[in-house]
Amino acid sequence: MRLSNLADYAVVTMSAASRHCGGGRVSASELASETGLPAPTVQKVVSKLTAAGLLRSTRGAGGGLQLARPAAAISLADIVEAVEGPIALTACIDGHDCAVDHNCSVKPHWPLVNETLRKALADIPLTQLAGQREIA
Repeated sequence: MRLSNLADYAVVTMSAASRHCGGGRVSASELASETGLPAPTVQKVVSKLTAAGLLRSTRGAGGGLQLARPAAAISLADIVEAVEGPIALTACIDGHDCAVDHNCSVKPHWPLVNETLRKALADIPLTQLAGQREIA
């Protein structure tokens, strides 16, 4: 399994945004500059992260972006799902047609595999990804 470029960029963007915690808001252009990602890409990622409730956007003077909840309460799973949708290794779980669906002995086990993968990603907080110390 490999993350899409957009999911990877979302992780990088969220890590950069988390380093501004407590320091006010940051603009998408500042995040682009800090991460080295193209501004249009950051705008697209920020839009998805905001729609998923991971970032909060404020317009006007003094506006900008900030985490919608503490970095320690945002997981790698949250970020990946904001961009990719539900974590699933196979398309058959999502109801897509499969040529061997009627005769597949593995299909009943995919939900456990997907749940285990999601839990592993959920156990990695944004603070760890950003190299921050968690505050208890």
